[in-house]
Amino acid sequence: MSDEFRFHDVSERAPRKQVFWPTLIVPRAAIDAEIERLAAVDRPASGRRASAIEHPFNTGPVPAFAPGIDVTIEVLKPGESSRPIARNSTMVDMCIRGSGTAVIGAREFKVEKFDVWNTPSMQPYHFRNDGRDLFVRLSYSNAPLLERLEVHYVNTKPELTDRADLPAEGALRARDRAEVIDVGRDGAQLLGYEYLVDIDTVEWKPLLWKWSEVNPHLDKVYNLDKRYTGRHLYLLYNPATERRMGTSPCFFATIAKYPADKLDTPHRHVSAAINYYFIGHGKSFVMGKSLEWEAGDLHLSAPGWAVHHHGSREQGFCALTIQDHPLHIAMDSLLWQENLHSPIVKLGSERQGFQTNIADFQPA
Repeated sequence: MSDEFRFHDVSERAPRKQVFWPTLIVPRAAIDAEIERLAAVDRPASGRRASAIEHPFNTGPVPAFAPGIDVTIEVLKPGESSRPIARNSTMVDMCIRGSGTAVIGAREFKVEKFDVWNTPSMQPYHFRNDGRDLFVRLSYSNAPLLERLEVHYVNTKPELTDRADLPAEGALRARDRAEVIDVGRDGAQLLGYEYLVDIDTVEWKPLLWKWSEVNPHLDKVYNLDKRYTGRHLYLLYNPATERRMGTSPCFFATIAKYPADKLDTPHRHVSAAINYYFIGHGKSFVMGKSLEWEAGDLHLSAPGWAVHHHGSREQGFCALTIQDHPLHIAMDSLLWQENLHSPIVKLGSERQGFQTNIADFQPA
């Protein structure tokens, strides 16, 4: 590999035309067949039976189902456990079959079908199947993004340790002695080096959204009037994401429950969305393409900036959506067009986002 640099004259270069990854459905039958294949092979040394789903447009160094997002089918047979691992990527998982135990950092909890949970960065985790059926989960992570940046750190022999170098409770930090210098009158500042290496912390912990606790609330969004202009869903909110409105630092997860024969308004956003439909069936229209789907299908339902909308059939549907919305808020790049007649808004930094008509359906 050459170590010589090159200059590229871009003085008159037009903006590069973006390559949209086409919408894609992985049908339930294919997912079920892959689960059975994984269960039939000899147990790997890692204890992990896993299959990553790759989109045909992916050109990155690792499999990805959307740019920067992977989706992995993880299988444990009864009595099996995976080996502990820690990564600087983060995950959101859903159990789609059986039950098991998740051990993440210092926390351990039971998970069952349709439960959703997050795994924070660098917290050692492993899973075990203490049931009688296969324990199967869909796992979503930002590993492809970190792999593309060549900074995905994976530790296959992690340990839970307490930091011995932390200052005593209430003691002054080095940054408390560092300079803070105002520059001009608009808020610009100079800060000492200590501010770069001792950042105020946010407590990231694994959270569990149990289906048995989430499901009873879904009738509220299911029963919203069909004239409601928003989406019939709840965000699985992790308070550590603060204004980024996420389930993990990079993704939000939502659970939708749509009434029968409800069709959304065409819209678009730069964040990519992946739907896993687990109850019912319906249809989608993505960049002019019409698709039918049913429970058990996985769908790259909204490639970034693709015009799309979804509709239910006679029985409605439930879906888990994973979307890299918080990542774009952090980058100040979250462009959103709620309908094709509305303006393009940069959510999170402009004065106001889009407003629904929810007040029309609430008691006065």
